[in-house]
Amino acid sequence: MKTNNQNPAQYEWGPFPFRDGERILDIRYDPVFKAVFTKDTSSSRGALSRLISALIGRNVEVEVIIANEPPVDDLRQRYLRFDVLCRTKEGEFVNVEMSFNPNAGEQVRLEYYVARLFVGQGIHGEGKSYYDLKETYQIAILAKYQFFPDKELIHDFLYHDPKTHVSLGGKTRIITIELVKTEPVVEKPVEEMTNSELWAVFFQYLTDEEKRDKIIEIINREEGIAMAVETLSNITQDEIEYARMTTLIKSELDWRTGLFEAENKGRNEANLENARKMKTMGFLAEQIQAVTGLSMETVAQL
Repeated sequence: MKTNNQNPAQYEWGPFPFRDGERILDIRYDPVFKAVFTKDTSSSRGALSRLISALIGRNVEVEVIIANEPPVDDLRQRYLRFDVLCRTKEGEFVNVEMSFNPNAGEQVRLEYYVARLFVGQGIHGEGKSYYDLKETYQIAILAKYQFFPDKELIHDFLYHDPKTHVSLGGKTRIITIELVKTEPVVEKPVEEMTNSELWAVFFQYLTDEEKRDKIIEIINREEGIAMAVETLSNITQDEIEYARMTTLIKSELDWRTGLFEAENKGRNEANLENARKMKTMGFLAEQIQAVTGLSMETVAQL
């Protein structure tokens, strides 16, 4: 990769850093996303700084990545932890997370974590006041499903009066990107995309071979994305790291599958119990089937 001296924002990437036919790790998976943006390298740190800058609308530089608890390998407790929690040189706290399979309560969860991060700042002691509180950002990249009914790719939530639209001017922000809304964006010329759109398209279409030329254009356009690809390429070429990532992805998918099956089992048991109660109350089989969703054969066997 070399800088184009005529335009510092432009980068000339040589051959695509992944061989033809080589499986590229999907950066939308949580373990891969975290690995790319938390390496102790200038490329990884630079990529994270550029990603955050694009989403909050001003340049920031990540100073330190704060240790996450529980650790990334503990997938059973992943809902308790921050994904990529960092502090900028200005002292702001930013939590960035990739949610490949966000849950139905995602909006409430985002409120909870930005509040937790904000009140976790220490302002006790002599000479300290509320003015010492730093801005706090919760950034969620939502890989699947549409959460908001509009067509906006990015939402930036702040406290405001819904009647007068007067802003509280507070220090907490929740920023979301819904990657399923990138379909119209990817058709735009790269030079017409905003920085945040470049990142969204990159995340969504990195592994899509039909969009490979567009992705290479984006890599050459945005320095931070080039850094992220360089880090991901190094992970892919490191056999041990690659094996670790694929194992973590498999473990996460297995865990989610087990959770889904357990939830389905619980719903089925609840439906069976409701069907039995309805039957003792004299409801017709058709009525029981309509309410519980059980098959007529199952209802008949109760």
